[in-house]
Amino acid sequence: MQVEDFLDQIMLRIKDWLDINSSDKVSPGESPSEVRRSVRLPPPLQGEGLQGVLQGVDEFLRHSVKTHHPHFMNPLWGGFSPAAFAGEVISALAQTSMYTYELAPLASQIESAIITRMREMVGFATGTGVLTSGGSNGNLIGVLCARQKQQPSTLNLGINGGDYAVYISEESHYSLRMVVNVLGIGYDNLVKVGCDEAGRMRPQRLLEEIDISIREGKIPLCIIATSGTTVTGAFDPLVEIAEIAHSNDIWLHVDAAWGGAALFSSRYSHLMDGAELADSICWDAHKMMGVPLVCSVFIIKNEPLLRQVCSHGKVAHYLLHPQTEALDLGNISLQCGRRNDALKLWLAWKEKGDAGWGRMVEEYVGLADYLQSLVEDHPRLEMMSSRVWSNVCFRYSPGGFTEHSNEMYELNEMNELNIRIRDELYLGGSFMVSRSNIGESVVFRAVICNPAVSTDSLEKFVAEVVSLGDEIISRPEVDDY
Repeated sequence: MQVEDFLDQIMLRIKDWLDINSSDKVSPGESPSEVRRSVRLPPPLQGEGLQGVLQGVDEFLRHSVKTHHPHFMNPLWGGFSPAAFAGEVISALAQTSMYTYELAPLASQIESAIITRMREMVGFATGTGVLTSGGSNGNLIGVLCARQKQQPSTLNLGINGGDYAVYISEESHYSLRMVVNVLGIGYDNLVKVGCDEAGRMRPQRLLEEIDISIREGKIPLCIIATSGTTVTGAFDPLVEIAEIAHSNDIWLHVDAAWGGAALFSSRYSHLMDGAELADSICWDAHKMMGVPLVCSVFIIKNEPLLRQVCSHGKVAHYLLHPQTEALDLGNISLQCGRRNDALKLWLAWKEKGDAGWGRMVEEYVGLADYLQSLVEDHPRLEMMSSRVWSNVCFRYSPGGFTEHSNEMYELNEMNELNIRIRDELYLGGSFMVSRSNIGESVVFRAVICNPAVSTDSLEKFVAEVVSLGDEIISRPEVDDY
């Protein structure tokens, strides 16, 4: 098969994949054993040529989740952006790496321009940044910079993790456990600060935890606030937290992986008030902005500090040279080989502009408002948290909702029922939403960040949840409900 014919066949498959309607399954709903039985997974000893590649593409797509489906509301990302998809393909076509200007002349300039725009949006008058492998990596770099500012000798001497304390909220992302593990700080020195009923870090409780750490002889190293928590989409009070950080000379990093896009919207940008007071921030363009995975930005006010923690000395003399130090992004990145994730974001920005991003954010939150109204209007559904973003957490209850209506149902029974509803949605391929916990309660967490989702999708989703719940409790094996 000629390359041109092969590419034509690939394009046909791409078009077919994108041609979707709400009656198609969003997920194949297969078990791991079913997938293994239907696909020959071990790589062949003898090549099968481009025809074999097409067969592999067909098998892959047949067993893949349709993340652009109007019923896909599972993670904090989804949908399809044609402009960003073009950037992804062209980046692979150009096959470059981002560590030097010489190898990526326009790509490195595009990345720098994007960083400058996002830095200005956050409100940092000075600084720099770099695209990373995700929000988890951005959080890692933020704490690494905090360590460098507090104890610069650790760059050469290493760290005694027990000397430090890192403060996060109870609702912060799980990657922060990995961060303190990787940096040698340790889980025991990760202080979880209590949250209010809306899921926001309590500033007064933060002060108390800092005081406890100091009395224990520890050095407060870093506060990590969250703008857009994973489950409920809560935004920590950044202004109050920043005041505490500054008065105690503690580094403030903001994990805005999920909520950073609020800055595009005049209606919701207030959720990010105080971000300009942080020392560093991470923001995922592959989440609310809909750019293909992975596209994540780390931004810092103190450029020299980032250069210190990413210093290669003179070891990389075969790549990095003094004459191009200011241009070579390898000097401000923990990675050496790094793909061009900037192009897809740049092209998506060209398509939408700031105004288009803002409209998209407001549409998503508006759809989440509509889903909330559907839940609140149904007698067998219950909202399980307050919300300001596009996360909607609720559960099905067979008893309806008066003050004492669910006292007859044990919590574990309610949880098991909602787990079964969610599992049957997935296995049937009708909808994909995630299952989360709020306190001890299992909830549906529907997230709106997919441009294919509509009011019709949401109405069908609510009807399906209720129908499945009603049907499950009517089965003889669960008649104790």
